[in-house]
Amino acid sequence: MSTLLYGDGPAASAPSRSDGDNLWLAVSDLPAATGWELKPEGICRDYICVPVPPDRTAALLQGEGGAARFNLAEFARFIGQPLAHDASEDVWYFGASPFDQRSELEMLQAPDFELPDLEGITHRLSQHLGKKVFLLLWASW
Repeated sequence: MSTLLYGDGPAASAPSRSDGDNLWLAVSDLPAATGWELKPEGICRDYICVPVPPDRTAALLQGEGGAARFNLAEFARFIGQPLAHDASEDVWYFGASPFDQRSELEMLQAPDFELPDLEGITHRLSQHLGKKVFLLLWASW
């Protein structure tokens, strides 16, 4: 059982099998965990369908029918989606897909978020619409 952080959705535990750099989910669990689903035309979400090239099928799919498994990590690499894996905790993070990033870039508007300042006061980006905002980020690791 892996912890899955997919896009901006909530953390979810998904029945899965981690295999090195690969994360195998039951095909039936894929829509609830990610919004993607396997269809005859490819892997689809909303209006986007990504055809599976025949030479990638074995890397993306194992088994058939109710026992079919889908390699979510390989799919992320295939579409250019950022991902990170903490093997010691079996946590997987999948960032915004290139399809989501493209629509955000077309709007020329950063997604809204909130962060605390050094005094602990929470600020939302949307509170500063029309103003220039300088963000300074730092991490100890």
